[in-house]
Amino acid sequence: MFYRLAAPALFALEPETAHRLTIAALRLAPDRAPPADGPLGSEIAGVRFPNPVGLAAGFDKNAEVPDAMLGLGFGFVEVGSVTPFPQPGNPRPRLFRLTQDRGVINRMGFNNAGAQAAVARLARRRRVGVVGANVGANKDTPDRIADYVAGIRTFAPLADYLTINISSPNTPGLRDLQAEGELAALLSAIAGERRAGDPPVFLKVAPDLTGGDHERIVRAALDHGIAALIVANTTVSRPTLSSRDAGETGGLSGAPLHDLALAQMRRFRAIAGAELPLIGVGGIASAEQAWQRIRAGASLVQLYSALVYEGPGLARRMTRGLEHLMRRDGFASIAEAVGTE
Repeated sequence: MFYRLAAPALFALEPETAHRLTIAALRLAPDRAPPADGPLGSEIAGVRFPNPVGLAAGFDKNAEVPDAMLGLGFGFVEVGSVTPFPQPGNPRPRLFRLTQDRGVINRMGFNNAGAQAAVARLARRRRVGVVGANVGANKDTPDRIADYVAGIRTFAPLADYLTINISSPNTPGLRDLQAEGELAALLSAIAGERRAGDPPVFLKVAPDLTGGDHERIVRAALDHGIAALIVANTTVSRPTLSSRDAGETGGLSGAPLHDLALAQMRRFRAIAGAELPLIGVGGIASAEQAWQRIRAGASLVQLYSALVYEGPGLARRMTRGLEHLMRRDGFASIAEAVGTE
């Protein structure tokens, strides 16, 4: 009810301003316990997730409100992307609502306050609920691999899992790390830094893959101990769009990404089978869409852009809907349903 009343005022603001006000309000929100483990719970890469609905990276870049978002019903929250050193990102405006299409275009450019600011906040947490850290490389770094290794080393003591983000389209050359030689070098360097007891490492990939990219990425992930793939980041492709800002450059997310992200999930599942867990993200805005992604191969799902249009009650609505769909289709757990499309 509150969101329905507040939404017109938020939509009247420039999107990034509205987002900062949302973060500020969440910082003042009363404490709520994270979701309890229940019928939707599952274990992925040694981490117990109380439900499969997660908050994708990008919403809470600086680890300001992970516990507030867990309190809204998310089974896990991914903070970041965080780079070793602070950086302002790209010039504003850099965030655009595509209201008619229920989508978003962003060209933020890994704007964040740097690893030490995020570390200080995470260190003050009670460590209740599942929180992952998404790490990236500074735009002006002379050694991107070293930046990722530093991120993994820095956040390992504080996060339940770590995500390597090499798929943002808004840092020039970053997606080149998905190429065969670069990817092997990156994952090898990260594997060499990991110690016994460190949290699992996930790899977030782009939806704009072709040819043998999927097979190559799966093989590299398995060879270097990557625990799961997150499929997929924003797209630089453009389906037919109707909104005023449809021509802006940057990564497209939300409803227009749905079909492409689902197709990529199916492709990765066909190649990896049950050997490598997959996390589905991109255009998921309802329990039905989350269930479709799970049946297509996702062990977990994430969302972000849908919150703009559906409001903060979305995670709880989705988990209630998923429990109904799981029982309707005769499954005793989410794990049973994964890849049964």
